[in-house]
Amino acid sequence: MSPTANPALIDDLVIANHILVNEGVLDGFGHISVRHDQQPDRFLIARSMAPGLVTADDIVACDLDGSVHDERGRKTYVERFIHSEIYRVRPDVMAVIHSHSPAVIPFGVTGARLRPICHMSGFLGAQVPVFEIRHTAGEASDLLIRNQALGKALAADLGQQAVALLRGHGNVVVGFSIQQVVFRAIYTESNARLQSEAMRLGEINYLTPGEAQATSDMNDEHLGRPWEVWKKRALQNRV
Repeated sequence: MSPTANPALIDDLVIANHILVNEGVLDGFGHISVRHDQQPDRFLIARSMAPGLVTADDIVACDLDGSVHDERGRKTYVERFIHSEIYRVRPDVMAVIHSHSPAVIPFGVTGARLRPICHMSGFLGAQVPVFEIRHTAGEASDLLIRNQALGKALAADLGQQAVALLRGHGNVVVGFSIQQVVFRAIYTESNARLQSEAMRLGEINYLTPGEAQATSDMNDEHLGRPWEVWKKRALQNRV
């Protein structure tokens, strides 16, 4: 029998699903996972369902090949390979989010590149890479990361970055904890909205690489502050 994950970790994963829906990052689609605290070659994720309805009973485990390990034989999301291949090549990553965050989509399909515009989004780095699925799947795919080969290609384009865009599809965000990855996902969406607005006004003075790193490090020291606000708000609005 596999070691049981810390119940507190599962609780955080559940509320993270609700936070991301409440803050407009996820809707009926998208998913968040966390690396298993007892088995680093596995991760925890909800069964295939709307994230706003996830409970602790809905959490299943997957290995780094994308195989589901669940005593009840339940299935998880078809795009679990986003998570498995990133965990495989990034031992520093403890949590992964895939969303269709609406304000971000335009930056994956135009020449405009997503870059940090304010101190809350320094984790974006100099600019965010864009994964082009056509390079791996050809020109007739459904854009979903539905196998290991596509997950591996996405993980390679993500590299050591915190965020990568998926052209015409959404984005992936990684972090060293559930709290950090939720922070990053929410402020990726926020930065995209601000950048789109600023681009209509004129030339943008983006953060320098040094400013991006410094602000990212600073915000990592205060992740608990927004987390508690988002958590309270999500609990009040829980379906």
